[in-house]
Amino acid sequence: MSIQIKSIRTQSTVVSQPQRALPVGSTARHIALAVGVLASLAFATGSPVAAETATETSPKTALGLAAEKPADGPSVELENGQFMVPYTQRIPGTDISFEMIPIPGGEFTMGTPDDAEDFVEDEAPTVKMKVAPMWVARTETRWDMYKEYMRMYAVFKEFESQGIREVNDENRADAVTAPTELYDPSFTFEYGDNPLQPAVTMTQYAAQQFTKWLSGITGAQYRLPTEAEWEYAARAGTDTAYSWGDSADDLDDYAWYFDNSLEGPGEVGTKKPNPFGLYDMHGNAAEWTVNEYTEGGYQWIVDEKIEDANAASRFPDNPSPCVSRGGSWEMDPAELRSAARLASDDETWKEEDPNYPRSPWWFTSDPSRGVGFRLFRSAEDLPSDRIVKFWEPKPEETKMDVESRVAEGRSGYGLVDEKLPVEAAKLAE
Repeated sequence: MSIQIKSIRTQSTVVSQPQRALPVGSTARHIALAVGVLASLAFATGSPVAAETATETSPKTALGLAAEKPADGPSVELENGQFMVPYTQRIPGTDISFEMIPIPGGEFTMGTPDDAEDFVEDEAPTVKMKVAPMWVARTETRWDMYKEYMRMYAVFKEFESQGIREVNDENRADAVTAPTELYDPSFTFEYGDNPLQPAVTMTQYAAQQFTKWLSGITGAQYRLPTEAEWEYAARAGTDTAYSWGDSADDLDDYAWYFDNSLEGPGEVGTKKPNPFGLYDMHGNAAEWTVNEYTEGGYQWIVDEKIEDANAASRFPDNPSPCVSRGGSWEMDPAELRSAARLASDDETWKEEDPNYPRSPWWFTSDPSRGVGFRLFRSAEDLPSDRIVKFWEPKPEETKMDVESRVAEGRSGYGLVDEKLPVEAAKLAE
């Protein structure tokens, strides 16, 4: 079957100067910062992962596709004769960008054999999965990226107060919520909010809404991965415990973890990448998937006879437990293996949250300071009825918590489309 790629109306740009993020402060200051940032940013960037392999696109070229195979760098040939290539995506209205790397489709065995040295029951039984081509972010989502989404809280509240871009029952499907201001930033930022550190402590719901926001303003379909897609990207063609082999002796070269991260997470992309060219798949920040945690491992995949990695999506009925992968800077080597799973626990991870109901956007307690996420994008856009499941919460408890915050004026919705950066910038006029 030929893969058809939809044309995307966004442009990507290559930036080469260091990125900076603005500090988080009061709501009023957020509005000023947000509109100023969206109107015109003159930040410098110094991403540790250079953009030398990135491509620029025009409105006539679909983002990340080329008619011919590049002379060098990674590429993936599609059945229609086009080539997926690396690209740099700029967040509209800013000079902040990130890189996406093409990952070839293929097959792999998910999970851990029961005779492996570090076997854990919830990583079995092993299952063979087929994976379609996709782009994966070269690094974890950084604070400079996530803070742009955080600033939307003030922008959306200002829209609401002025009766601009009103959200109603007819257009609510195109709206997102933005994270409320941190009640006590000292916890989340105790180990730094360096623009190039991975963003952490957001819930799975907040990460999903970020991907919907980013998709809306760029025109490209970003999302969280399924567990199977994440493990395929992490293994990068290997079948060993780590993407470099079975021994943890080389972990210092590839990962920020407990033994070398006494001062917190490292800047993204400062260790060695895996064979696909992806950084920090082991350690630094554990990365959200869309899946709920299943104590019985992958027996449900076997029972449902699922072979496709994207179809192996276990959308949660409850806010927790859900699965993040890859381990974090706070964890030991075995927890950083390609197959290792981390189950979230809302009660424990929000133990210090003084709000009621507790925030649907933020965690307050460890190990959440080691949990972030990475962007994925399918070679072929998912159908609208499918992608919405990756962007919106399924748990009724999460929906009720969000609606409670909105009803009390502690949060709100904002329409997200390619006009949002321009309309937000008008607030400064």
